[in-house]
Amino acid sequence: MKQYLELLKTVAETGEKRRDRTGVGTVGIFGAQLRFDLSAGFPLLTTKKVHTRSIINELLWFLSGRTDNAWLRERGVTIWDEWSTAEQCARFGRSAGDLGPIYGHQWRNFGATQKPDGTFASDGVDQISRVVAEIKRNPYSRRLIVTGWNPAEADKVALPPCHTLFQFYVGGDGRLSCQLYQRSADLFLGVPFNIASYALLTHMIAQVCGLRVGDFVHTFGDVHIYSNHFEQVKTQLAREPRALPELRLNPAVKSVFDFKYEDIEIANYNPHPAIKAPVAV
Repeated sequence: MKQYLELLKTVAETGEKRRDRTGVGTVGIFGAQLRFDLSAGFPLLTTKKVHTRSIINELLWFLSGRTDNAWLRERGVTIWDEWSTAEQCARFGRSAGDLGPIYGHQWRNFGATQKPDGTFASDGVDQISRVVAEIKRNPYSRRLIVTGWNPAEADKVALPPCHTLFQFYVGGDGRLSCQLYQRSADLFLGVPFNIASYALLTHMIAQVCGLRVGDFVHTFGDVHIYSNHFEQVKTQLAREPRALPELRLNPAVKSVFDFKYEDIEIANYNPHPAIKAPVAV
């Protein structure tokens, strides 16, 4: 994860001061890229403890197509709480906890018809099912793409997708790689989650498609550090990275939609202590 730390240092030292939607203010740059060889270890940050329960359950939630925060709360995951309050949801005519057409909806029911009551019919595109089927049928396709960005619905949620589009690539050696484009990247708090989440997704899809893992390539648009995270960044940069953990998946799982929390284990994770920081909403 040294390349992540190098990017963190670069943004902290050379980033442009910018005003932002939250009013907190950021320092950032435009355009960056990280590449992780997934066969060399699971890319989970070790210079601070990252909440793996949240990463795993959030990804399972996305894959289920759900958009209700209650499912996460039942599993002890609070990372979507700030955007699912009664006040935030009321802006869009929804009840508390109903996050609307965010990731799970876009991944599993893209372009669905909205009903008069604000819910959606099940007539959209299941992008995850489609991309898995296409990897199996035509692995060298250049159209192995899932988009979370729907311009028609981006203004109907409190937090439009930050990780907006990802593409898979099957190499001639039978390795599955994934590249993510992230339009907006909270480098200290959010990006470690995003790296681990998409690395996990790549492993899961590789398993159900009978492939090995290749690279996870993380491409950024606006990559930034919030102005109230600089002390935390300084603490993190003073720490030495430790050995990467190992991801273990239940080999009996043959569908990406059948994975449960118990089927996913991150072994030998020995991070430095967690570093708390406020979330900008």
